[in-house]
Amino acid sequence: MAIKDIFTIVDVFDDAMPGPNAALALAAGTGAHVTGLALAMEPLAPGFLAAPIPADYIVGALEESERQAKAAAARFAAAAAAADVRAEARTQTLLAGATQPIVAQAHLSDLVVIGQENVDQPEPMRAGLIEAMLFDAGVPLLVVPNGYRATPKFGRVVIAWDGSSTAARAVHAAMPVLQMASAVEVTIVASAKSWSGEPGADVATYLARHGLEVEIRTVARDAGDVGQTLIAHLREVGADLCVMGAYGHSRLREFIIGGATRTMLDRMEVPTLMVH
Repeated sequence: MAIKDIFTIVDVFDDAMPGPNAALALAAGTGAHVTGLALAMEPLAPGFLAAPIPADYIVGALEESERQAKAAAARFAAAAAAADVRAEARTQTLLAGATQPIVAQAHLSDLVVIGQENVDQPEPMRAGLIEAMLFDAGVPLLVVPNGYRATPKFGRVVIAWDGSSTAARAVHAAMPVLQMASAVEVTIVASAKSWSGEPGADVATYLARHGLEVEIRTVARDAGDVGQTLIAHLREVGADLCVMGAYGHSRLREFIIGGATRTMLDRMEVPTLMVH
C-alpha cells in the first residue's frame, strides 16, 4: 500500500521541527497528505501542595500553552505551504498523560512521524506518545532523531532482523519505503538464537519476490546490548533508514534490564521505522 496519509506530532518548542519536516519531505516525494497536530497541556497541580494554585495562574498557564501550540501549528502550515504539500494543521488541549485522543487521530493514516524525545528540550508527553503510537495506533511509526536536518532519503535501508513477529510486521509495514530504496540490507546481530535454516534467508526470499535485491549481513555483538551494536553498524554502513520491530520483549523487562528498542529510542542517529 502506498503512503498517502501521514500524521505527525508538531514540535512546540523546537523550531527546527525534525519530525514534521521529515513528514513533509516524505509527502513531497509520495504525494501524501500530512496532518500535523500541536499539543497544549492543561496545567496539572501537584497533589502535595499545601495551598491551591491561584485560578488566574492556571488560566494564564493554559492560555500560554495554547498560544505556543497555535504558533507551532502556524510554523507547520507555513512549512507545508513552502514545500507545496497538502496539509492540515491542528491544535489540541489535553490533560497530561491523555494520549488516547491523539492516538485516535492517527488510526486512519498510513504512517505516523514523530521526533525523538529530547530530554534537554522536552516536548509535551513525547515519550508517552511514542509508546502509545507503537502499541495502540495500529500504524507504522517513523521516529526522527533530534537534530536531524537532512531531507529524508531511503537510499540504503537496513532491516534489523531477528525472526520475530514484530520484525516481520515491520517488514510488511515498510514495504512502500523499501520499494523506494536503492539498497536493502537485512542485518542480524549474532546471538545464541537457534535459526531454522540460513539466518535471514526467509525474509530475503520474501523481499526478492517483491522485486528487491537484498544483502544479508550478520554482525558480531559488541560489549553493549543489541541496540548499541545496531547503532554502530548503521553508522558504519551509512544507513539512511532503519526498520525494526519494537518491544519484542515486554516494556517492563526492557525498562528493568534494557533492550534494543529502548536503546534505539534513546540513542538513534538515523530515522527508524518501528512497528510493534
